[in-house]
Amino acid sequence: MIQLIAFYLFATIVCLSGAFTIISRNPVHSVLWLILAFFNAAGLMVLAGAEFIAMLLVIVYVGAVAVLFLFVVMMLNIDFAELRAGVMRYAAVGLALAVALVAEIVIAIGAYSAGGLALGRRIAPIEADVPNIEAIGRLLYTRYLFIFEGAGLVLLVAMIGAIVLTWRQRSDVRPQNINRQINRRAKDATRNMNPPVGQGVEL
Repeated sequence: MIQLIAFYLFATIVCLSGAFTIISRNPVHSVLWLILAFFNAAGLMVLAGAEFIAMLLVIVYVGAVAVLFLFVVMMLNIDFAELRAGVMRYAAVGLALAVALVAEIVIAIGAYSAGGLALGRRIAPIEADVPNIEAIGRLLYTRYLFIFEGAGLVLLVAMIGAIVLTWRQRSDVRPQNINRQINRRAKDATRNMNPPVGQGVEL
């Protein structure tokens, strides 16, 4: 009974948060509603026994992606009136996406009405005493090791590419000479002075 109440509570908040994310006029409020939706989706994953996915939702999406969205929205000076001016140009595309989403909802309701899924025959079963994270780690670092390393290399190349594309050579800024800093001696950096009384130090 407690699990059922928790499920309906999390699911209701996720649906309401998603709706408020879309209909909120203030973009900062939209991001905050999105963060609330991620937290409650993580609660649903915990109820489903997928604690690893719940942890990823909180750490990656709430702790990084949503907070990044929030800072970008707050720092950029976006002219929302100009963005709304040309919204009718994409009305056909938006209508097509809306029809596709309605069709997916109808199919999902039909699949739900057809009865429950035999999950035991459709997923890879694991031992009862093996945690979910350990089972994922075994697959990730054995069978899918090269794919995992390849994904890491793709992210590394993307990070280096972003740095190269945004790098600018500026002439009005003194560059840092690391070799000169390392080789600098203490006696070249400081001088001991004994000025007379009443006089300052000449630089």
